[in-house]
Amino acid sequence: MNLELLAGNAALKKQLSAQAAGRGLSHAYLISGPAGSGKKTLARLMAAAMVCTGQGEKPCGTCPACKKALGNIHPDIITVAGEKGKDISVGQARALRADAYIRPNEADRKVYLILDAQTMNSNAQNAVLKLLEEGPPYAVFLLLTDNPGALLPTIRSRCEGLSLAPVSPGEAQDFLLRRFPDKSANLLRSEAFACEGILGTAVKRLEETGQEADPVPDAALDLLALMAKRDELGLCARCVALEKLDRDSLSRLFEALLSLLRDTLKLQAGGTVDPLPAQVKAAAKVLPGAALVRCVSLLTDLSLHADFNVGPGHLCGALSAALAQALEL
Repeated sequence: MNLELLAGNAALKKQLSAQAAGRGLSHAYLISGPAGSGKKTLARLMAAAMVCTGQGEKPCGTCPACKKALGNIHPDIITVAGEKGKDISVGQARALRADAYIRPNEADRKVYLILDAQTMNSNAQNAVLKLLEEGPPYAVFLLLTDNPGALLPTIRSRCEGLSLAPVSPGEAQDFLLRRFPDKSANLLRSEAFACEGILGTAVKRLEETGQEADPVPDAALDLLALMAKRDELGLCARCVALEKLDRDSLSRLFEALLSLLRDTLKLQAGGTVDPLPAQVKAAAKVLPGAALVRCVSLLTDLSLHADFNVGPGHLCGALSAALAQALEL
């Protein structure tokens, strides 16, 4: 099964590919994971695979059915969601049940994507439950939720579970490089670490802000360059300039700098770093490994305090002091 568009989740991909190649995909799945983890991406790929008319691995992505499915215009792939942010009503669930007994228009199967399935009340869930138990053989139900515990045990027991996990920073960076080829590698690298494995968070932030609007990637590189030069005064001045950032941006700065420090250590140990910023290469040549380890330890502790009610000025002052202490300036 072709699931390349879904980042990470290798075990889940292997599971679905084995099912598709063997007994075939089930009639009901419960797709769970945090908001932004890729539930909709996975559901649309599975739906496309079920209506695909191409040869070989499905979805082929090139047949007319796949193009309609991936373009969200296939008549046999129906999305059910609450209206204007409201819960899914029992009326919608009953309408879904009635529609399910109308045969597909074009494909062999008819696929229903139920978004935020946890918002169905018990009556709506019971209406869907009857479909899961006694629905027509061509109907498929993909229930998406970030809270599977809010669904009735009988609903959960009749669906195969697919749980999406956060992706690694490397997987996130690879995905973002493909998704945003016009953005700088430094910006994407920073977002890959800041999103904590939830790609939807990074995508939303990158779509809403311009490349030049985020000062975090350049600030992290500047700090590393000043550390390599052992420029205590420069470090102090750069940290003071960061006081204008909010706590969320400072938290992302700490994560970005930690990533650069870890890559510097990796390079010193003979590993490869791709992409390799010039600042990392320079720092790896001149900074002792012990000093880098101290920096990582102190910065990790400092990043934890960014989650508490600590002002940006105090955080920036602590950052300057921590880096100077770690480098014994």
